Formats: sequence, structure tokens, C-alpha cells
Amino acid sequence: METVWSLVIDVIVTGGIGFALWAADRRHGKYGIMLPVALGVVVACLSWIVLVAAGTGYLTGLLWMPWVVPMALGIVASFAVTKLVERRREKRDVADLTHVLKG
Repeated sequence: METVWSLVIDVIVTGGIGFALWAADRRHGKYGIMLPVALGVVVACLSWIVLVAAGTGYLTGLLWMPWVVPMALGIVASFAVTKLVERRREKRDVADLTHVLKG
């Protein structure tokens, strides 16, 4: 049962960080609010599943792994997708605007 709480905490923390990253981005209108949150949570859940299936949630020295590693991977994924989408979307929007204005 304690292993399931690690998943709940991972999802809450990763989702919260994803929302905070979205809110802190000054160009967050370029992409949806759920993109960094959802990607971070999916990465955290999948890594949690892999770690628990590997048995790290039940080994004494590795008990911290299902708690910390999914959160870290989820936060990195949220940050990476925020920066990647922001740059690509901004370039595409400028190109579309230029095309429309040229006419």
C-alpha cells in the first residue's frame, strides 16, 4: 500500500510543477495548459510502473527510487516540452503571420 502512495505523491508533485512551469512561461498562450502537465504526469507514471515492476519499491536500499526518480523525470519532461514547444510554436506563428501579411 505504501508503494501506491508514492505514485499519488509523484502525480501530485509532477502535475503541480507542470502547472507552475506553464504559469511562469510568459508565452504560455502559444500552447495548451495541459501539455506540460499531462506529459510530465505520463512520464512520471510510466517510470513509476517500470521501477515498481523492477522491484525497487520493495528492496530496502532502493525504496527511495519510486518516490524520487519519477518526480525528477516528470519535471524534466515538463520543462523540456515547455521550452521545445514554445520555440517551435513561436517560429511557426511568425512564419504564418508573415505569410498572411505578404498576402
